Amino acid sequence: MEDTIAAIATPPGTGSIGIVRVSGPGSGEIASLIFRPSNKTDGFSSHRLYHGDIISPDTGRVIDEVLISFMMKPHSYTGEDILEINCHGSAFILQSVLTLVINAGARLAEPGEFTKRAFLNNRIDLSQAEAVAETIMAKTDLSLDLALSHLKGGLACKIETIRNAIIDILATLETSIDFSDEDVEAANPSGVMSDIEAVIRELTELASTYSEGKIYRDGINAVITGRPNVGKSSLLNRLLGEKRAIVTAMPGTTRDFIEEVIPIKGVPVRLTDTAGIREPQNIIEEEGVNLVWEKLAQADVVIVVFDGSETLTKEDEEIIERCKAKKFILVINKADLPHVIDEKELTGLAPDVMPPLWISAKHGDGISALTDAIHSLALYGADYESGRALNIVSNIRHKIAIERTRDMLLKAREGMLEGLSPEFPAFDIRQSLERLGEIAGETVTEEVLEKIFATFCIGK
Repeated sequence: MEDTIAAIATPPGTGSIGIVRVSGPGSGEIASLIFRPSNKTDGFSSHRLYHGDIISPDTGRVIDEVLISFMMKPHSYTGEDILEINCHGSAFILQSVLTLVINAGARLAEPGEFTKRAFLNNRIDLSQAEAVAETIMAKTDLSLDLALSHLKGGLACKIETIRNAIIDILATLETSIDFSDEDVEAANPSGVMSDIEAVIRELTELASTYSEGKIYRDGINAVITGRPNVGKSSLLNRLLGEKRAIVTAMPGTTRDFIEEVIPIKGVPVRLTDTAGIREPQNIIEEEGVNLVWEKLAQADVVIVVFDGSETLTKEDEEIIERCKAKKFILVINKADLPHVIDEKELTGLAPDVMPPLWISAKHGDGISALTDAIHSLALYGADYESGRALNIVSNIRHKIAIERTRDMLLKAREGMLEGLSPEFPAFDIRQSLERLGEIAGETVTEEVLEKIFATFCIGK
């Protein structure tokens, strides 16, 4: 990588500070061309800040007053020389500085190219590179905890431990192969089998954490539904802690979906308020109800709201019937009004779900129990334990690699049970190491790398 890349590293828009990042062998020369320090200096020391102006080399015109830092390889994020220019956060200024940098010899970086260079220069492994993107996209404290654990190498350390165990198994088998004609004690088949089964169990347990990890990373979709005027929008406002949806006594007030994300015990929950379900009064309302059914089909959790001050209706029964294929919670609203609804009848319509929860969206009663129920239903009752992050998989690519590793070990075990020559299970175990190496990027293809880093933002 002999070229030098550059990009704006801060988000679009106006802010107090914006950063232009440069990485590659030309970083120092570019700094000398476009930066005029306030105090005379003989070159740049690594990892120090310098105050001065960015100027046009052609005209001498001052573009901005800045702070720059120069980080010499290999002690930088990418493992290359890096120049970072801290400008005022005007989009125009940032673009002007970036143009000067490119004219001075850099090229515009591709999405994720800085992190890709960090991987290629062995500053981080591929699982840590992916954790960079997860850290940027974290939505809650726990999703950040999970991403940072992976970024710091927690998952990589776990995988390395498993890898070493597999290497030990392979070494034992290959000793039997290499010295089969010599006076060397053969590998104990039962001992090797026990070691293989222990690794298989560990891999199975690790792969099984993906559904939980995915929820902490990406969150869940929770759709609030029910017939008109049962308090769906009031419930959304209560859960959000602000007035986001319009609430009136007029049926059909909510026409379009209203979506917001809130954290519930560390899980990002995308709440969706939907139009009330009833017999449509016009074409617009009919289309709205059809969209509600589509939204419900995509939901991870459905919150079905009923009016506790009224009796059950056919619409209520239809909604329950349509939700039975999903994970759903029965919520009886308006607990502050006289209780008219037949709770026993409601429970009979959905006997396999948890008992209905009484709430008052108006006054906040029962909301804590509802958020507990949403979290429990999303994670099947599991609670995140501090320090568990390194034992949780949140990336589908990692899960697939772990499962393929396990499958090759299962094949090796079957070969040993069938009494095959050690060469055959040894081959399968070597293949398992190849599959496991995909997580850290040791055996990954260029095509996979391109797909991974294409999802990153430019400048990271």
